[in-house]
Amino acid sequence: MHAHLIHAHPEPCSFVAAMRDVVRETLVEQGATVTISDLYEMRFNPVLSAADFPVRARADYLNCALEQRHAHAAGTIAADIRDEVDKVLAADLLVFTFPVFWFSMPAILKGWFDRVFLSGAFYGGRRIYGKGGLAGKRAFAAISLGGRRHMFGDDAIHGDLEGQLLRHFFQGTLGYVGLAVHRPFIAYHVPYVDEAERTRMLAELKAAVSMIDDRPFLPMPRLDDFDETLAPRKTPR
Repeated sequence: MHAHLIHAHPEPCSFVAAMRDVVRETLVEQGATVTISDLYEMRFNPVLSAADFPVRARADYLNCALEQRHAHAAGTIAADIRDEVDKVLAADLLVFTFPVFWFSMPAILKGWFDRVFLSGAFYGGRRIYGKGGLAGKRAFAAISLGGRRHMFGDDAIHGDLEGQLLRHFFQGTLGYVGLAVHRPFIAYHVPYVDEAERTRMLAELKAAVSMIDDRPFLPMPRLDDFDETLAPRKTPR
């Protein structure tokens, strides 16, 4: 197995960096090859702009999705994007390590998706979910946050983390392009717990990664349950 790890945290000595290292070491112990995109260390540019398209399909008006399709097909996409796309396409498993910021991901990671998950190459039309461009690959996320575990859930103050707050990430981004998305590892209350609890959480993460092939997947829409216009079928298949 080849895994590509996308890491988004500005502090090299953070708990999220420790999670990154645990994931990498555990996968290597299992015989996987692992590559890493450390977005802050790379000073990755998260801003989607006309500069991504050195050779434009249409010079007078910027439609980013259409320009992505054109640039990918013509091989003219900006070099930093091409490098990340190649890493994604080479991987069997994509792993994301990041802290939750404002019920979402860090801006640098959101910008990575904006620029790297190319229209045409990864999705388009009915090439979504199970028929998306990354179908057959898997994704796993190890994330941290400051809230306590009891603050998240169907009846909790913040709501369900996977199905509500981060649905835009798990379904609207990863699942949308065809990835089978493993249930994430979530480290709660990280800035406020002691070293013993951090050690326990890292051991729990190591155990989860060592059994990644058996880890359940998050539910995603099935295209067979929708017609050619993506309206629900009266009788789902």
